[in-house]
Amino acid sequence: PFHYIICRRSKHVTSAYKIRNQLVEQFRCLEQQSESRLQLLQDLQEFFRRKAELQLEYSRGLDKLAERYSAKIRTSREHQHFKKDQNLLSTVNCWYLVLDQTRRESRDHATLSDIYNNNVIVRLAHVGEDVIRLFKKSKDIGVQMHEELVKVTNELYTVMKTYHMYHTESLSAESKLKDAEKQEEKHIGKANDISTSLLRYGHDERPQRRSSVKKMEKMKEKRQAKYSENKLKCTKARNDYLLNLAATNALVAKYYIHDVSDMIDCCDLGYHASLARTMRTYLSAEYSLETSRHEGLDLLEGAVDAMDIRGDKLKFMDTHSQIFCPPARFDYQPHMGDEVCQVSAQQPVQTELLMRYHQLQSRLATLKIENEEVRKTLDATMQTLQDMLTVEDFDVSDAFQHSQSTESVKSASSDSYMSKANISKRRANQQETEGFYFTKYKEYLNGSNLIVKLQAKHDLLKQTLGEGETFLCYTLVEPPTLPPKPQRMRKSRPRSIFNRKLFNGNMEAFIQDSGQPIPVVVESCIRYINLYGLQQQGIFRVPGSQVEVNDIKNAFERGEDPLVDDQTDHDINSVAGVLKLYFRGLENPLFPKERFLDLISTTSGERAHHLQQIIVTLQRPVIIVMRYLFAFLNHLSQYSDENMMDPYNLAICFGPTLMPIPDDQDPVACQAHVNEVIKTIIIHHEVIFPTQRELDGPVYEKCMAGGEEYCESPHSEPGALDEVDNGTGPNTSDEELEQIEAIAKFDYVGRSPRELSFKKGASLLLYLRASEDWWEGRHNGVDGLIPHQYIVVQDIDDAFSDSLQRTDIEASSGPHHDDRAPSRNERQSPCEHTPEHRFGAALGR
Repeated sequence: PFHYIICRRSKHVTSAYKIRNQLVEQFRCLEQQSESRLQLLQDLQEFFRRKAELQLEYSRGLDKLAERYSAKIRTSREHQHFKKDQNLLSTVNCWYLVLDQTRRESRDHATLSDIYNNNVIVRLAHVGEDVIRLFKKSKDIGVQMHEELVKVTNELYTVMKTYHMYHTESLSAESKLKDAEKQEEKHIGKANDISTSLLRYGHDERPQRRSSVKKMEKMKEKRQAKYSENKLKCTKARNDYLLNLAATNALVAKYYIHDVSDMIDCCDLGYHASLARTMRTYLSAEYSLETSRHEGLDLLEGAVDAMDIRGDKLKFMDTHSQIFCPPARFDYQPHMGDEVCQVSAQQPVQTELLMRYHQLQSRLATLKIENEEVRKTLDATMQTLQDMLTVEDFDVSDAFQHSQSTESVKSASSDSYMSKANISKRRANQQETEGFYFTKYKEYLNGSNLIVKLQAKHDLLKQTLGEGETFLCYTLVEPPTLPPKPQRMRKSRPRSIFNRKLFNGNMEAFIQDSGQPIPVVVESCIRYINLYGLQQQGIFRVPGSQVEVNDIKNAFERGEDPLVDDQTDHDINSVAGVLKLYFRGLENPLFPKERFLDLISTTSGERAHHLQQIIVTLQRPVIIVMRYLFAFLNHLSQYSDENMMDPYNLAICFGPTLMPIPDDQDPVACQAHVNEVIKTIIIHHEVIFPTQRELDGPVYEKCMAGGEEYCESPHSEPGALDEVDNGTGPNTSDEELEQIEAIAKFDYVGRSPRELSFKKGASLLLYLRASEDWWEGRHNGVDGLIPHQYIVVQDIDDAFSDSLQRTDIEASSGPHHDDRAPSRNERQSPCEHTPEHRFGAALGR
């Protein structure tokens, strides 16, 4: 099996290596093309300069000059290719015809000399500058596109390794399950033989046989559960692999079919048009000087008119067809006999895929609109550039009217379109427009690349889930925004006997007292986001409901785990807010303040190594939590195409939370360094943190399986599960709570979809006290939130009064962050989203 894995992986590596070699060769070809153009422009400049100097010896001197360059081009690469295929680039063809026309020139003229020196040569120099500048800008974009290709191939290799790892574990679990089944069959057969023998001799040992059979059955059930869990992880890993495979193939195909052509267009931007203007200037001077040369000039004009940027591009690419042809598609590489080559849409991953499909559909619609606007701007900018590059400023016939003396020519040239002031202004405008064009082109490329990847995933999911929209509509069941009767009690996790505070406390002390290497709130929130929120747009950036955040926090403080049930009725942004709230409220930040200057003093080149040396000096429990958290953040950033949270965006969200700036430091100057440190750890977490073999403790798993209430780890306290399940804890069901009548004493208009609107005197039904200021209830058959100060409660039974009293006690005993209680108008609805001012919060701390 190991040899099989190596062979499969080497095929991916070979394909990626071949693509990288192609990318390098493409740059080499484009650079050779630019050098060839620069050489052509230098030859033209030297040619016209020498021609101006040879005006007095025009007939003999120009003939020698033309012959010298004719001999030179006969040894050029373009000429050799022309002799074989009779296929010449349009720009090089113009150069051929210029030499032919030069052989016809026979007289000296001051006007022609002045035009050569002050017009044609200046234009050619500008074209050469443009060629160098455009090639550099195009190369920068090409480097970015190449990095994107290398990135997606590396990501493909990474997810393939992940899939292989989980599939190996699945095969191992399956093998163990089969061994257990064989042992059970063997044991049953052996037990039957023994029982027959015992009956023959009158002995009876049935209790011992039953105990042995039960042990075998328990072992088989455990291995069956382990096999099911590993199989589910393998399915998720395979799905990610297939989606990344589709995205990689789509991006590679787009690059070779569209992007390479567009990049060559960028290199050619303005080259043909500028050179055509220069040649037309030369033509105008020649036509005005001597009408007898019209026959030769007509041939050259035809060649100039035939300059074809598209034709030259096709000839160039055909010449190097092996370098610019698209590579073969990446094929799916099954792992150790796993022949499933399609995305699995069976439960329990069907709902997750359906939600992901709709998220992709919404994201694609937005991206396509945005990218279409960028394309329109790009087209308009290109049209402006074309207008600048094709302006008809090549007619110099006015210089040959009346007197043809040198003074007259200079006067005409100084007042012409080619004056220095006009040249500077036009070139400044052109370069500014070019810069804007390349900025928009880069933005358009990034958007189109993202659309291609997401569209490939979307199409594959659509094909897997079914073509009909009715199927998708009726299969996807969205969680209700407000349950008709919220649950009052949840199953508790084991509570620490030391009663350490979870929030706003000391994390190391809590870990030591509770025996949980990863605090319950961290483990549970990360698991919930892994199952339901990896593709959530703006996760950790978009704030959740403050009421729901407080509810989840209070449940954790009571020793419960509100996220343990396999349900998706919690707002992902609220769960993410609880995770940030936990780290933000720690007595000692995750990154110690005394090491703050050491952490931000690292340089960009050696930052990862330096951070690794600092982190290994921290306490062991802190390193384990860091390793778990940053592995999760790295996994989350891998879905940045869908959730828009790349490592930098995550660093902006978590920087002030994990690494607050000390009071004696400048927050404005330090925040950027803090973000870079967090970003570096997210990207290079595998290099920075020790492995599980080097430091024993829980590690984050990318593919988590839903359904378990919580994982029993070797770090849990013994007997904790029995304490939870023995039925001694409080258990209040929803049906035990009676609805209470209330009357509205004021008119109220809801400020959010979850708040109910009612008139004064309306009858309301209450069934749950959400907080000190809010109830959950019903009005006119609609469930929602009701403000306490706007109603008069009619009747409360004893059971419900106890519940309310308990809620009030918890509210009054909670931490108070503000000495002044808010007024009735200032109280905030539990469903309103309060934006999190991270920098201000960091400074306040």
